[in-house]
Amino acid sequence: MQMTANEASHQNGRHSHIPTHRGISEVCTNALLPGAKGDQGAIGEVGEEGKLGKNGPPGLSGVLGEMGLVGEVGHTGKMGPIGERGIKGDPGYIGLAGFKGKPGTTCDCGRYRKVVGQLDVNVGKLRNAVKFLKNVILGLKETEERYYLLVKESKRFGEASMNCKLRGGTLAMPKTSETNQLMAEYVSQTGLMRVYIGVQAQSNDTDGTSGHVFADSSPLQGFTAWSQEEELNSPVSPHKNSSCVELLRSGTWSHVECEAAMFFICEFPKSRRRGAGGGGGRGRGTPALVPS
Repeated sequence: MQMTANEASHQNGRHSHIPTHRGISEVCTNALLPGAKGDQGAIGEVGEEGKLGKNGPPGLSGVLGEMGLVGEVGHTGKMGPIGERGIKGDPGYIGLAGFKGKPGTTCDCGRYRKVVGQLDVNVGKLRNAVKFLKNVILGLKETEERYYLLVKESKRFGEASMNCKLRGGTLAMPKTSETNQLMAEYVSQTGLMRVYIGVQAQSNDTDGTSGHVFADSSPLQGFTAWSQEEELNSPVSPHKNSSCVELLRSGTWSHVECEAAMFFICEFPKSRRRGAGGGGGRGRGTPALVPS
């Protein structure tokens, strides 16, 4: 049965003023009670990429990898300085006897002996002439392996070294007592007091100390001829302005300033063969006695 409007209004009025135990009126609201939980919605689209985070701590070291392949052979390095002459080896075994030769022809040997004899005489005269040219006119001294030339031109150490190189040699290097004595006598016979030789101090960049090397960059080993004064002043660490070395007529060595001008001795290795090619080229070790 439907309710009239007045009845509904009356009914609502009745419920609006229901007294409470403490005289406080309850207010009726139109708020809706939550319904049952609905179904899960569809997954949304992927959002934009976020900002790059901070670097994390480094991870542990990985396992050592396998050894790589052998690389290609590098370029050939520069040729090092020529080493000292080695000790003469033992004689070899006697070889087998050769086959018997054919019988020779009869000839007039007397005439050929005379020609050969005259050639021997001429060769002897030529050798004496060459020896006179080297020792008297040019003033050369020699050993089994080298020539020595005292150049009477006052030059500083660097200029003297370059002058010897232009002649085909180097500043003389007294590596043995015999060579040092020969050079000292050479200086004395010429009437000089001192000359430059191919010895110079060289500083060590690693520990700041100094050593000495010959003109061919080989270190001093074994023989030295420092004077007593140089021995007392420790020739291993000379003053930087006195890093060059001079040979006195007495045969002793002494430090000298490289800017000092004096005479010097050049040395030249003896040639074992003539230089190849034309144009009047010199064989290796043949000294150019005329200044270049």
